[in-house]
Amino acid sequence: MTGVASARPTEAAPSATTSPPASSPTAPRTGGQARRRQGPAGRRASAVLWALPVPVLVLLLWHTGVAQGWDVPGGIRMAALPTPGAVLVRLVDLTVGGLVDDSFSAQLWRHVWASLVRAVSGFVLAAALAIPLGVLMGRSAHLRRLLEPTLNLVRPIPVTAWAPLALIMIGIGDSQAIFLVFLAAFFPVLVNTVVAVQQVPPRLLEAAAMLGTSRWRRLWTVVVPAAVPGIVSGLRVSLGLAWALLVVGEMTGINLGLGAMITEAKVIAQTDLIVAGMVVIGLLGFATDRLLVLLVRVIAHGRPLLKEDG
Repeated sequence: MTGVASARPTEAAPSATTSPPASSPTAPRTGGQARRRQGPAGRRASAVLWALPVPVLVLLLWHTGVAQGWDVPGGIRMAALPTPGAVLVRLVDLTVGGLVDDSFSAQLWRHVWASLVRAVSGFVLAAALAIPLGVLMGRSAHLRRLLEPTLNLVRPIPVTAWAPLALIMIGIGDSQAIFLVFLAAFFPVLVNTVVAVQQVPPRLLEAAAMLGTSRWRRLWTVVVPAAVPGIVSGLRVSLGLAWALLVVGEMTGINLGLGAMITEAKVIAQTDLIVAGMVVIGLLGFATDRLLVLLVRVIAHGRPLLKEDG
């Protein structure tokens, strides 16, 4: 009995060799650890491989639907759409010419530049006004109570409703399109900035006050850096809306720009040109979003202000 009793603790004790330590090569790795071990080139290749299946599937369904004349629920007749091949031919002709040979051949860069200037101008103006105002509203309850009712009344009005009024007030031209882009981009930046500033931990402000930092200096050296992730989220949303609403600003009385090109294509029933313009706008929106994120990373000097793409 004594031998059995003395053997029980030894039998119940776990063996040191049954589970490998965390640093063992056989230990499972989390997704984040695996991505860090891959290096930048490996992460980029992995991101591309993950992103490819969806567009490939969309292109296959698109081509099949047009070829077989599918009727999609909602009254959508895919037979009225151009094939992906026809859109590709139009994109090449827009870029270098020589394939379709019409007034849009080799004119893509002129339209892209005109739209890029309008979209970026309206976006920058919106950010330059919305960020400081959002910071002040986030820190001042009095200013928030003063401005929020009016801003919340104006914010739900769609930009498309402003378009006729802007045409009368400003007239035909770049200024009208920039004004509409400004309206589309202003409120997402403002709302995200106010929320981000309100969520700054009070401990940071208390620590800065204990170090003798003045109230206004705390605002720009503590509050704004802590709120940057939320502000950047608002900037990214507003940049996407700037491109989405740019077409509305370019649909009336403007001869140069992607929205003007799409509007003219609608008049002459060139669906391949319409879809090509949509593709270009999507690519420009994606590229400018990546540039914005890169700019924030450069300004932040590598600090983790943005979540890593996973």
